[in-house]
Amino acid sequence: MESRNSLERVIALLDVFSEDHLEWTPDALMARLGYSRPTLYRYLKSLKDAGFLTTTPAGGYTLGPRVVELDFLMRKSDVLVQRAEPHLEALAKAYPCNSLLVRWYGNKLLCVASECSTDDVQTSYPRGRPMALARGAISRSIIAFLPRRKLLPFVDANLDELRATGLGASREEILDAMRQIRRTGYAVAYGEVTPGVTGIAAPIFDSGSSPIASLCLTISQEAASRFGVTELGAALKRSAGEISDYLAHRRAEGEASHT
Repeated sequence: MESRNSLERVIALLDVFSEDHLEWTPDALMARLGYSRPTLYRYLKSLKDAGFLTTTPAGGYTLGPRVVELDFLMRKSDVLVQRAEPHLEALAKAYPCNSLLVRWYGNKLLCVASECSTDDVQTSYPRGRPMALARGAISRSIIAFLPRRKLLPFVDANLDELRATGLGASREEILDAMRQIRRTGYAVAYGEVTPGVTGIAAPIFDSGSSPIASLCLTISQEAASRFGVTELGAALKRSAGEISDYLAHRRAEGEASHT
């Protein structure tokens, strides 16, 4: 139990680093986390020695180079990224857009790979930056396909923000909008995250009942009108379906090898 608590405390320490708070002093960390000074310094030393943290000239701590190393290894080993990259490239070649692969983990959406073929559309969420969980096509391409036991608590917890996106004025209207997204197979948002930009996204599964990721493209509203949202959505749906089929096959093979 003690080792588990220590691990959770170390993870909590790393979790305080964010885009809004890139550097922490030991005193600020103690105030935020409630750790004693000896405990905090023990964790800081271990994380620094392992390369997860580094010190600054002002005496603070920031994330260290080991994070970059792990990011490189993740990209080399993640089957989802490897399978999606040709689709990202093909979408960016076919349309003037940003194509993105977005993973869902915990309560975060995070871009893990992307391709860009235009200077007209600048994404608000480059690789590695967490996205809004209740706004935009990417979010809805995940949320709409959740099992009902997971969908209902999410809608209830984010009702005000979902109303603000124009999905509906009531819980039932929002759930109706989610059902329509499931029938269509992809979600669309117009200027909801970035003004003047249309987002279109389709879910990716790995044989489970909940999506694990989303395949998305962001494109100027003028270009979206020129190509047609139906064409763009169909292209995303095909690619997301192929990736999902591959992941499901890989999972089935892995499970069979262990029986």
